[in-house]
Amino acid sequence: MTARATVTPFSTLIRTASHEAHTEAETSTFMSDLLGGRLGVDAYARYTEQLWFVYRALEGESAGRLEGDPVAGPFIRPELLRTAELERDLTHLRGPGWQAAAVPLPATAAYAARVEECARIWPAGYVAHHYTRYLGDLSGGQIIRDKAERTWGFARKGDGVRFYVFTGITNPAAFKRDYRELLDAVDADDLEKQRIVDECKRAFALNTAVFQELGEEFPLSA
Repeated sequence: MTARATVTPFSTLIRTASHEAHTEAETSTFMSDLLGGRLGVDAYARYTEQLWFVYRALEGESAGRLEGDPVAGPFIRPELLRTAELERDLTHLRGPGWQAAAVPLPATAAYAARVEECARIWPAGYVAHHYTRYLGDLSGGQIIRDKAERTWGFARKGDGVRFYVFTGITNPAAFKRDYRELLDAVDADDLEKQRIVDECKRAFALNTAVFQELGEEFPLSA
């Protein structure tokens, strides 16, 4: 009797292949200091501002045109959209008119530019960025929300942390299962899937670069 080959689901492949890059991003000095309560709310506000630039690229006009794309289209879900929540948080953190003073770090500008480029010319690459951001928001992002609420006194799931609150997703675990099923069914051959995995690694590296520059901007005093 011939043994049947076991095919690794793409969602598993993409998670395991990018694990090292994901861990490096999560354990950056800036994020460790932020979650450890060693940085002030100004560092949290600056980080939130950088996210705004990235999510404008993820959810902008180019991404909107992907709704009918066979590869990226199934991932465009209105309940995931974060830009409006980020803007509400930043109004709370920085006050009205904050946009006039908002400036992307060089690493943030590079990150947003890559997301925009993928949205314009490579839908499968856009999926890689979509996956690394939104599934992270639904998972590890909740740790950041909890820490922010306890460290700086934000109302539970209120202004200041609304970015992390997905009111349109009542069952995050079920949503993430459905999302992984979308990944497993992605319309791409093996070569293209490997390119998506590589782009996931690139996304985490771009995110890590943002953390590095934030760490330089908010060093702990000796």
